[in-house]
Amino acid sequence: MIDEIVRISRLAGDAILEIYKRTYSVDTKDDKSPLTEADLASHAFINDSLSKLTPDIPVVSEEMTDEEKQGNQGERFWLVDPLDGTKEFIKKTGQFTVNIALIEEGVATLGVVHTPAIRLTYWGQRGRGAFKQEGDQPPVSITARKATPDNMAIVASRDHAGPLVKELLATYLDAESTSMGSSLKFCLVSEGKADIYLRDVPTMEWDTAAAHCIVSEAGGSITLLNQDPLLYNKPGLKNGSIIAIGDPDFPWKLPKSE
Repeated sequence: MIDEIVRISRLAGDAILEIYKRTYSVDTKDDKSPLTEADLASHAFINDSLSKLTPDIPVVSEEMTDEEKQGNQGERFWLVDPLDGTKEFIKKTGQFTVNIALIEEGVATLGVVHTPAIRLTYWGQRGRGAFKQEGDQPPVSITARKATPDNMAIVASRDHAGPLVKELLATYLDAESTSMGSSLKFCLVSEGKADIYLRDVPTMEWDTAAAHCIVSEAGGSITLLNQDPLLYNKPGLKNGSIIAIGDPDFPWKLPKSE
């Protein structure tokens, strides 16, 4: 089924790019976040495609109403962010993704993160590893790297870096720091281009689930800041402070969550 989910994510990305290249309207949702035609077009396509592919598995998408989300949550469901990084989409940075994950008993067991602007796709499936594919090139296996004190790389959110991120950067002063949008930050950890990504500003489950599976299958971890497991299907679908680590065995000096 992973091949079909990759295909769906890429076709959703094509729909996003058609709008990306032209003039479009931008609305504001109740939570003050932006909403574009591209968010809705991707949502409609993915929801329809998944419903046809697996009619017995409900879909929970960011662009559904709260009532629809609650009605579709269960032991097994698709969790979708049709356009992760809408601000990056509006700013024309290209750093936006399509995220599709399968949640089973609170765990992300399959995940696809597709970057339409550069035709880059990451995916992982429980017990089957993590992969990356650039355009039409053959997919390659990816693995998180072992951390070394003299060659540290920290990735941070472009728009959502909080005080704990600054504390982490102060702890590892010699580390290279990269700022980036969307779930691509997690993917840098999964492919060994970064060691750690701390997010102390709250996220929603659809922001993290697809990349969570990829990072885990690459040998890394995504947990709450206190190292408790990050689980899914929580009431309200909201995450607390989280941290993605490529090398869970490294003796990290992490800030304490408030």
